Amino acid sequence: MSANYLTPSDLKTILHSKRANIYYLEKCRVQVNGGRVEYVTSEGKESFYWNIPIANTTALLLGMGTSVTQAAMREFAHAGVMVGFCGTDGTPLYSANEVDVDVSWLSPQSEYRPTEYLQKWVSFWFDENKRLQAAKGFQQIRLAQIEKRWLSSQMQRESAFQPDPAALQTLLNRASDEMAQAEDHTLLMLAEAKLTKALYKMVSQTVGYGDFTRAKRGGGIDSANRFLDQGNYLAYGLAAVAAWVTGVPHGLAVMHGKTRRGGLVFDLADLIKDALVMPQAFIAAMAGDGAQTFRQRCINVFQQSDALDIMITSLQETAQSQAEDAQ
Repeated sequence: MSANYLTPSDLKTILHSKRANIYYLEKCRVQVNGGRVEYVTSEGKESFYWNIPIANTTALLLGMGTSVTQAAMREFAHAGVMVGFCGTDGTPLYSANEVDVDVSWLSPQSEYRPTEYLQKWVSFWFDENKRLQAAKGFQQIRLAQIEKRWLSSQMQRESAFQPDPAALQTLLNRASDEMAQAEDHTLLMLAEAKLTKALYKMVSQTVGYGDFTRAKRGGGIDSANRFLDQGNYLAYGLAAVAAWVTGVPHGLAVMHGKTRRGGLVFDLADLIKDALVMPQAFIAAMAGDGAQTFRQRCINVFQQSDALDIMITSLQETAQSQAEDAQ
């Protein structure tokens, strides 16, 4: 055996939570060349070849004008890379096995994954009260992430985003109380919607964006709405990876299951969307950034805050704690 030969297990030695790369590609061909996965772009009569370090990549978004070879898909599967087909700038997201126009990922990876967390998850999932408790736990993690990230020293150094700590704390405390007292999923989702609306108002006022209304999917004509869509799809990609790594199917949601297919992806993405994507979307909108610059902003902040690690750990700890309570 060649010393340079890598087995599929070798390619997965970098934990998904520690991988650095998320790619969005358009107008190119993804292929295997000399044992490496690369994408090819053309300018006139010249072609340019760029390597994709698959062992250090979590997700790949393929935009308009892209193609991918069977050999490349096989290598992505070996390395545990989640692949999604999407429109311009990463939205909307489609795939060959589309289940929802909101978010859908190709997961051709081996299904021979550990079943520990799946078994713990289903041990409580069919109990509606346990699902509600798990959903409340996710929301508390979400609130903690908002407080931690929005009031962090790094964020405070962002001259364009310095929210009032007292006002933010009051808002988060009120939301925490309302969510803890919610008697069912409907009331919990109402509390969540109320929180999100208040956060949009706070962040838009903080950066001086002016009046802001969150548009429905694909309906945003202003830059903040477009950036929110694009950043959220990146978060959905990380969430899909987190669910795949732990082996819990997307349908076993604790919050969004009755309203959206693939709801666990939305549950996991909500842990970090408000904390990380929302402020970056408004900062980028005020700075006049382009889509590529904004995506890089999001990827950087995801890496700095260990966003994927937060999702995986939250899912694992929720599975463990709720399974113990169900016994």
